[in-house]
Amino acid sequence: MSVNKVYVLDTNIILHNTNFIKELCDGGNNIIVIPETVLIELEDFKKNFTELGYQARSFARMLASCKVVEVDSGEPYRVVKMQYEEDIAIHLFSKTIYTSDIDSQFINESNDKRILEVAAGAQEYYPDYKVIFLSLDVYARMFGLFYNVTVESLREDRSDVPEFEFVKQLPIDSALFNTLDKKLIMEYDPEYHNGNYCYEFVSPDGNSEHAIISPGGIIHMLNEELDFRGLEIKPINLKQKFFMKALLSNMYDIHVIDARAGSGKTLMAFVAAMRLVTKGSYEKIVYVRNSIESVDKGADVGYLSGNDEKFRIYNMALYDTLEFIAKKKMKKRDNSQEPQVAIEKKVQEMITKYNIEKLWPGEARGRTLSNAIVILDEWQNSSNNTTQLILSRLDNNCKAIVIGSNRQIDNMYLNRFNNGLTSLLKQTKKEQTHISLFAIELDKSVRGKFSHFADDIFGDGDKHK
Repeated sequence: MSVNKVYVLDTNIILHNTNFIKELCDGGNNIIVIPETVLIELEDFKKNFTELGYQARSFARMLASCKVVEVDSGEPYRVVKMQYEEDIAIHLFSKTIYTSDIDSQFINESNDKRILEVAAGAQEYYPDYKVIFLSLDVYARMFGLFYNVTVESLREDRSDVPEFEFVKQLPIDSALFNTLDKKLIMEYDPEYHNGNYCYEFVSPDGNSEHAIISPGGIIHMLNEELDFRGLEIKPINLKQKFFMKALLSNMYDIHVIDARAGSGKTLMAFVAAMRLVTKGSYEKIVYVRNSIESVDKGADVGYLSGNDEKFRIYNMALYDTLEFIAKKKMKKRDNSQEPQVAIEKKVQEMITKYNIEKLWPGEARGRTLSNAIVILDEWQNSSNNTTQLILSRLDNNCKAIVIGSNRQIDNMYLNRFNNGLTSLLKQTKKEQTHISLFAIELDKSVRGKFSHFADDIFGDGDKHK
């Protein structure tokens, strides 16, 4: 079988998702080269209690399952040729002498140079094949050009994010407004398709009505008086109302929300979740937040005692949300206590009443979540692997609310094309057989004047990172 390509992998490719190795091999047509320096870096990551640590350990298990086919100890390259399963060739590649010295003050730069030396050497070692250096690091790819190496990122990075039409405007005579509820949307919109979750019905006389579309295409008209009755905190703008009605109707299994900062996404999610727990639809609320800090500082927090102390900083958004709700719920202040003491007491009461549980992704393995509303926050910073990990823990009696902002990606291993939030948004274009999806974009900030000011000044400059 002829080999078309040789892929030299940077460390970040493996840490992003080990499973890509199988895809890159293309059924045995290509060879995977792992530089010696990459193995050293993976050994360091393997000890971490983070998603990156999991990926490093996953790759270690892959290597342990490999069969050594040949060891080439010639000069100037030493290559251990291994076979994983039937069609995956993995070659461990080192140089006898590196031109790049190790500088302890600039160890990352030194490692990058040594990895690129291997990529350049692979071109000599595999003269009949196209050698490609794969890295998520744009700087590493640029340095690779100095070594005359062909460089690429992952193919998925270049995949298109489709245009979404979560809220669709439909011209219709106002005389029909009262007849729409519980009817099939296809009767009024023959062009209805997957992803049209919300409708704004607009009449020629300037009137309008609004609705969400349930799985199966049934129209459910928005009735603010009935839909949000009894809520201490009510949605303010139209898209918040769509989001809240979709949650409170309990018609969907997964809600995917792409929202700008200050749009009230986490607040709305918790207000609705609390209502559903009160109604007995679910027993508890599980809050999951995979922040970039948990990736960068995972090794450090591993030495702290107790999960509450470890991840307190990652759950500040949760506590801010609960404090805001607590203030709205407190009808009168207990004069015997300081205001902040009273608020904190109310927060603890809500945590108990609604069985609010905090979950870090690293704790999810081996668990099964049952009869719970699971809120996955800041999910633009989570990989597809983490998304699979969490969603696979949920049984049939759960609801998932996935919220994030593709304008605020902080994870250096992810971008707006390959993160877990985007991957779920892409699914809204497809017909689902096992799960019901709802999605919407919250594009208006309701936090206040500072948020509006920041949006006006800085705009959406980070939207396309």
